[in-house]
Amino acid sequence: MALQQLPLRLRPVNIILHRSIVPSYRHGHPRQASTDAQSPSPSYPAVTKSTLDPSSTLSTSSSMEDDVIPISESSFSSPGPSESQIASYDPVARSRARKVELPPSRYRFRPPRYDRGPLHPHRPPPPADPASRLFAAGPFSLPRMHQTYISTLQPDLMTLHYTHIPPGTPKKVVPERLRSWDDASPYYENRPLRKPRGTARLPLLKKAVTYQNVPQVTGITVAAIIREAPENSAYLHVAGMVLQAMTGIKATVHIAKKSLAASRVNFNQRVGKPIALSVKIEGEGMWHFLSTLVEVVGPGIKDWKGMRGSSGDGNGNLGLGLPNEVVGSWPEVEVNYDS
Repeated sequence: MALQQLPLRLRPVNIILHRSIVPSYRHGHPRQASTDAQSPSPSYPAVTKSTLDPSSTLSTSSSMEDDVIPISESSFSSPGPSESQIASYDPVARSRARKVELPPSRYRFRPPRYDRGPLHPHRPPPPADPASRLFAAGPFSLPRMHQTYISTLQPDLMTLHYTHIPPGTPKKVVPERLRSWDDASPYYENRPLRKPRGTARLPLLKKAVTYQNVPQVTGITVAAIIREAPENSAYLHVAGMVLQAMTGIKATVHIAKKSLAASRVNFNQRVGKPIALSVKIEGEGMWHFLSTLVEVVGPGIKDWKGMRGSSGDGNGNLGLGLPNEVVGSWPEVEVNYDS
């Protein structure tokens, strides 16, 4: 698309400065700068007598006029570009006449990948900025399940987790979660702290639930293991199309990192072969997917009692498995594919 050629009239602009600078001292007395009219750079501010005299804080209007650069000496009175210069200004023709094309980075702003702190001169824009790497358009709708969470579930969850702490109650002393090393050996110096006794791994920290961090669903990961994928890649393509129809996002292929015998897991897993697919949903699409699962697919399952609260890792992550028949009853899958 050609750019519209507009005549530009550019004028250099200078700021009108009050002629007062920090006085320099020599032999204990302030030294007045030269205000000669024949100085080579008249744009430099000069020092007047009123600025050096401490008693002249309340100066009259006449002294103020003497300290201000007149408009005739500024750049506002300089002539602008001529008509021939305006007519010859054609950036489109200049870019077309260039034999070597400039790199794409010359025309496109690429924000930095990492935020190196408020003191760094180049920082990435916020995620709401279209120039950000994390920018995602939307939301284009407000799902009904999201409205139900905001109006019903969120207040109920905050009420269930509320713990009243009267004013003036001393804070509970929380012991250290990690154990320190004793001084039995000099090699223990500067070692990292040890984990507590009797636990295989350190549990996550649990924060008190307030109106600012009410529990909510932040993301859904849909994964599928394709047992026939190492032998025939057609099963992998079909499963990828099914996941894309369910979530609206292209699936990610996962490669096997180690080999397993066929007798152990009922399928032959070899290193370097595709074995599984996964899709991570966030934001608006997550609520639509969850609404379809709870309101459409779930009631269609015979004797379905819902999800178990213990089907997870205890840190807020829940797991649910669906057989092939249930996946085939998904509305998007049932319409587009022969299940």
